[in-house]
Amino acid sequence: MSQNFFAFLMNLPHRRRRYEKGALIFERDEPVTSLFAVSSGKALLLRRQKDGTEVVLQRAEQGSVLAEASLSTKFYHCSANAISPLELVVLRRKSVQDMLLSNPKASHALAAHLAREVQNARRRAEILALKYVSERLTAWLVWHDDILPERGEWHRLADEIGVSNEALYRELAKRR
Repeated sequence: MSQNFFAFLMNLPHRRRRYEKGALIFERDEPVTSLFAVSSGKALLLRRQKDGTEVVLQRAEQGSVLAEASLSTKFYHCSANAISPLELVVLRRKSVQDMLLSNPKASHALAAHLAREVQNARRRAEILALKYVSERLTAWLVWHDDILPERGEWHRLADEIGVSNEALYRELAKRR
């Protein structure tokens, strides 16, 4: 089994930065200078649509890398927000790129990490392809060990499974 990519990142020079719940980490179209790894807490990678709705692209938790695609782009293609108190490990993008070029084991660990992220994206696509709110919620709960987010974060769950807040609340009320 390959070494975890997060462990490779921790061997690079880095700093730690704390964010309060609700804080903006970066905004779409900002230049990329850093790579972020989640030390504790949770963050969402979001794409805001023209109509104001948000699409959750990634739910990053402890041990996750936030917006891995930023390693190969000059500008962020989305925004990131803290959804809980959050501590991030902040690494220079160039340092990470240099490590990947010089260390095949680190490159392999990144490839394994990205493969897991593709699997997660496919699970999300499967959930979004389901027709009924009840099916989407059940599939999401199976994926998350039957643990709902805190009540104040249910709107994020609704966004993640592609339903209105009201539809999710009705479904949750039916299940009680």
